[in-house]
Amino acid sequence: MSKAVRLDVMMFLQFFVWGAFFVPMTSYLQQIFAGEENLNTIIGDVYSTQTWAAIFAPIIVGFVADRLFNKEIINGVLQIAGAAMLWWCSTIVDSPTRFYWVMMAFFLCYMPTLALVNAITFQNVDSIENDFPKIRLWGTIGWIVSGLVVSQSMFGLFPIPVLPGVEDAGSTSLPLRLSAVVGLIYGIYCFTLPKSPPQGRDNPVSIGKVLGLDAIRLFRNPSYLVFAVCSFLICIPLAFYYARTYDFVEKMAFGSDSAGVMALGQVSEIFFMALVPFFLARLGVKWMLLVGMLAWALRYALFGLMPSTSAMLVLGIVLHGICYDFFFVTGQLYTDRIAPKEIRTSAQALLGLLTYGAGMLVGNLIHGPWGDYINLDPTTSEGWAAGAAEFWLMPAGLAIGVSVLFFATFWDKSSAAKGNNAVAADSTTA
Repeated sequence: MSKAVRLDVMMFLQFFVWGAFFVPMTSYLQQIFAGEENLNTIIGDVYSTQTWAAIFAPIIVGFVADRLFNKEIINGVLQIAGAAMLWWCSTIVDSPTRFYWVMMAFFLCYMPTLALVNAITFQNVDSIENDFPKIRLWGTIGWIVSGLVVSQSMFGLFPIPVLPGVEDAGSTSLPLRLSAVVGLIYGIYCFTLPKSPPQGRDNPVSIGKVLGLDAIRLFRNPSYLVFAVCSFLICIPLAFYYARTYDFVEKMAFGSDSAGVMALGQVSEIFFMALVPFFLARLGVKWMLLVGMLAWALRYALFGLMPSTSAMLVLGIVLHGICYDFFFVTGQLYTDRIAPKEIRTSAQALLGLLTYGAGMLVGNLIHGPWGDYINLDPTTSEGWAAGAAEFWLMPAGLAIGVSVLFFATFWDKSSAAKGNNAVAADSTTA
């Protein structure tokens, strides 16, 4: 097996493990903790484990992988440990607190591996710009396939019975166990990956640099400060989508096919990723970012105002390509252009800390209590139909507010914001 194929398989398995259980987990939590009064808060807290782990993950990668052990070995150990945590989670049905802490343990193992697989790839390809996007694409494919397997349908259009005898797998412990088994296989496979020894043994240790905090000097640029603040703020409503869309569309329209329908968002992501250079060269950074933000508002408005219209729910899911690529990929490109070469890696780490770390953490801590506050009953279609407008129009309003703030205050006229000669950047999730 060639080195490129081995890296393709690595990326596929990396995101299959995450996508298989993370998308339908809300539905499973509703089943096992249905009797809890604060069910929405429990869901929000469990999803926040991923964002808490995202904040601490850079420390593991920045110190251990850069200075102590080969990256493929660390990845293998973490994947095997994470698989054990997921299997343990699949057995917990009577304690939200225990489920929370075991899931936290899983994500503390898993989140560092997102950076590890990128680093392993960078260290083993001839051209990062040419080879990495092709390899990273297999991660998105892995996420899509995991959704099709769990839903046992081809995007909800026709059945593909890959799990015979299992009905509505997304509402059971099967996705957790599937991810655990695949994670164990993946962990063992990691030890066969190309050797990726540490490259920073002689460099001084700095927690600030590991977290990207040395890139804070970019905030001296008023336009970049506005971008950073708005990136943090827009990820608060973003958390609503990742944590609550599956059980919403499951109850309102698609049932056991929901994971397959949700995979359309990743298909859209691939499509719009290819269009980023085209639009960026014509619209520039400001309008690309603004369109991405407004797409979030439109998506939530569709969910809140037309929750019983299947076509509008699909449209909201398919908007993921614009929501993600136009904002996050453009933001990564803008950051890379505006940051001096010596702090570009730190700048990307800081952006990740602000968005998938702090921003989504706040969002996950909000959407649960918000659901309980409005007395949302997410366990039935009637409950979702009654509460959809209140639940979804709140993040829609937040997204509109951030869009207005960004439009009024972002005035970067430099070449970094023009969008010429753009090159599509890496996509890191679903």
